[in-house]
Amino acid sequence: MAQVLYAVAIRKASGERTFRAPTRADIDALRAADRRFDEVKDGWFVSGILPTEEFPDGNDLRPKHYGLERWIDFYTPRQALVHGTFGEEFAALIPEVRDALGDRADDVLFELALMQGKALNWNSRLSSWNVARQGMRSVFDRHDFSFKWTFAEFEGASALYSWCLDQLDDAYGGIARLLDETGAAELGTNTRLHREVTVTQGSAASLTLDAGSVTHICMDPPYYDNVMYAELADYFYVWEKRTLGRLVPDYFRDELTDKDNEAVANPARFAMMGKRKSELADLDYETKMTSIFSESRRVLSDDGVLSVMFTHKRAEAWDTLGMGLLQAGFTIETSWPVNTEFEHSMHQANMNSAASTIMLVCRKRTDRADGRKVYLEDIEHDIRLAARDAATRFQHGGIDGVDLLLSTYGPTLSVISQNWPVYSSTPDADGRDQLLRPEDALALAREEIVDLRRSRLVGQAAKVDGLTDFVLLAWDTFGAREFPFDTVRLLALAVGGLDVDDLERAKIVSKSSGKVSLLTPKERLRRGADSGLPGVTPEASSFEYIIDAVDTALYIAEVDGQQAAKRFLDRHGYTSDAGFISTLQGLANAIPRTKVKGAWVVPEAGLIDTLCTLYFDDVVLPEAEDLAAQTDPNENTLFDVV
Repeated sequence: MAQVLYAVAIRKASGERTFRAPTRADIDALRAADRRFDEVKDGWFVSGILPTEEFPDGNDLRPKHYGLERWIDFYTPRQALVHGTFGEEFAALIPEVRDALGDRADDVLFELALMQGKALNWNSRLSSWNVARQGMRSVFDRHDFSFKWTFAEFEGASALYSWCLDQLDDAYGGIARLLDETGAAELGTNTRLHREVTVTQGSAASLTLDAGSVTHICMDPPYYDNVMYAELADYFYVWEKRTLGRLVPDYFRDELTDKDNEAVANPARFAMMGKRKSELADLDYETKMTSIFSESRRVLSDDGVLSVMFTHKRAEAWDTLGMGLLQAGFTIETSWPVNTEFEHSMHQANMNSAASTIMLVCRKRTDRADGRKVYLEDIEHDIRLAARDAATRFQHGGIDGVDLLLSTYGPTLSVISQNWPVYSSTPDADGRDQLLRPEDALALAREEIVDLRRSRLVGQAAKVDGLTDFVLLAWDTFGAREFPFDTVRLLALAVGGLDVDDLERAKIVSKSSGKVSLLTPKERLRRGADSGLPGVTPEASSFEYIIDAVDTALYIAEVDGQQAAKRFLDRHGYTSDAGFISTLQGLANAIPRTKVKGAWVVPEAGLIDTLCTLYFDDVVLPEAEDLAAQTDPNENTLFDVV
């Protein structure tokens, strides 16, 4: 594909960022860079300055779809000229620095080589312009190879690598100050405080440590299938083996990074197995994580602690991680959710996202000596109690939405681990007892939280029909109209054994590309032959599901006005119907009552606000929140709001 330069970002003398149209000098400079790259590229390929490797098959094939067949294709000629010049200069610098610094030379060169990774991430055909911040956005602002139809170029002749050097110097200086301020620098000189620090590289499933020699292991494991680290690392690997590889060639023996030994659920590794590829990827991840946890248990002292942090919404990920810990011989002593996202982040306004990291604290398990078999039914009460207690505590601590569901997973795994082995209520195909999968217990925890949240929303212990229940809990749990398919599937099962197809047939949700969206009252409208199905039906004589009646009232209020809605309510007797009023109260509490410059972010919140103010005195309306009032008046929020 060809590229067209259509704007040049500049700064005024005042420091303000603005733009100008390209000039003849800009176009000539681009053409000059193209010519210069044509002159040097063949020599650079031969001398090992530029990457020659092809982009490999994997989970994200978009680069190939858009013509990026080789790693060098990720850069325009001018960008490739910039990065190639660094590679050439670095190679020439090695003997000069070694002559000047002797034994310390490679330490300095190693640090300088790290500049390249920063530069590659901020100057590529996949880097882009951050409109909100009026600056560059890196290639990996997302953990994938998403194609950029419009990309931005970091000025490479003078600005890019000098900025990278400043970034490197700042990071190195920060580490040095940390050592100094904590007194850690004295550890190597003070014999009383002397500690030996060893850094190793290798497989976590085969540690070069003695049994029982470690007091604390802190682990941030790969998040299941969330990020394909090795596939993304190839982007840097093919360049850095030509710079860092000159200093530590043993680190770069392979053409690309090692995908086979990576502990992630990678379906691409099992693509030849057809429909079973995801199942085999899950099993591979569980096997590797069990080996890693088993090795951790071996090197951990009897009173040692394993800390595991995990951030993933999918229950399958928790099921696999939990099974690995249980099989390796650990108990989960306790857990904490740690809030890690800004509460009012506008880019999350329409999309559910987990905002918490769950910290699990684990110890080596001592197996029971009584020989008693424990089944899920034996510990069901303890699981429900632990889930309810955790949800109550963490809710008071500011954890909400989908993160509140996640906060119960640690305590649930704790109950299982303290009674392990625990057997499923359902025997296997041959009638024999089979070990419990953590997901079976996590389902109980979700059911308990659903009951707890419903009671809080409605103001009393109550249960409405399944469809109404789902809508109430979806708004309450996610606080958004759109959310991931897997999460809504689990919630649907928890509120009444529904599945997403049931919800779609009832016009509660629509689904596409792994996402599910709650439909508005207008989108739920039924006409003609479909009028007998669940949904919004103004002419209906009765409603099987309360949410259909509520959405119909909101639809009439929006289209025909509040007086028409009042006639509908009176005709069906809903102004005094306990179920209808409870649902209105639940929705008023669950749907975000947020405005931006006076306009409701979720229109249903405004319709409910007016309807209840006019006709339902018993419904308590929470205070609305206007985000515009919280914004720094000097900050440009136009693009965030859009």
